[in-house]
Amino acid sequence: MFKTTVVTIALVGMVTSAWADAASGDACAANLTPDGKQIYAAVVAANPTLQNLRETVEEQARSLVFAGKVARAQGRDNAVAAGECVRTRLQ
Repeated sequence: MFKTTVVTIALVGMVTSAWADAASGDACAANLTPDGKQIYAAVVAANPTLQNLRETVEEQARSLVFAGKVARAQGRDNAVAAGECVRTRLQ
């Protein structure tokens, strides 16, 4: 009984922590430009990890720029800002 309770408490703590991180990432994204928000949403949908975050941000931003959905001139700046918000979400 005690072991099950400890495991349950640990799992609830992990879920709560993950939710809080997602909320802080979303709060960060709320301050992004519209293009940055599009990049953020695309990166989050791609389910990156901290290990492949940079590649995922580059891939998603490039895809949005080539599709004409994100302005090319500000693509890199918006991608960097969106990537930092995703990093906050993942930590």
